[in-house]
Amino acid sequence: MSKETFENSIQAGIHLKLLRLAGNWQGTSRTWFEEGVLADESPMRGTIKSVLGGRFILHEYEGTMMGKPFEGIAIYGYHIDSGKFQSAWVDSFHMGTGIMSAQADRNKEYFSVLGSYSAGEEEWGWRTEFEWANQNELVITAYNISPGGIESKAVETRYSRIPS
Repeated sequence: MSKETFENSIQAGIHLKLLRLAGNWQGTSRTWFEEGVLADESPMRGTIKSVLGGRFILHEYEGTMMGKPFEGIAIYGYHIDSGKFQSAWVDSFHMGTGIMSAQADRNKEYFSVLGSYSAGEEEWGWRTEFEWANQNELVITAYNISPGGIESKAVETRYSRIPS
């Protein structure tokens, strides 16, 4: 990667779009363990900040899940050379002691990454997408993908920016 390419991206490209997510956020997180059956709806607070000179954003969040404290950390970025979004994610509920790595080709409509996790003997997919309608509203949605390829909504966090 040349410095000039990154500089262009941070001034007018995808890295600038990621940097615009920086700030303090609050909202509601909804979780489904089976399709169509809401298992939990809880308040969620998050902070997104730029790290490593704008190369990545770090999302730290906390709330409750099933009445118990819940927190997580994700780092997101765009790899210019491969043309892929990438992430690494950990949390105190879904991931246990694992780290999920994910990536996906660039989509012009929204940021999306696809990873996987083991559930016993089976490998499941996990797709996370960010949709931001404007600079003050952000929706982060994650989908479970069964070993047979059936996708269903697992978590939806609707954030509003907290004014500074």
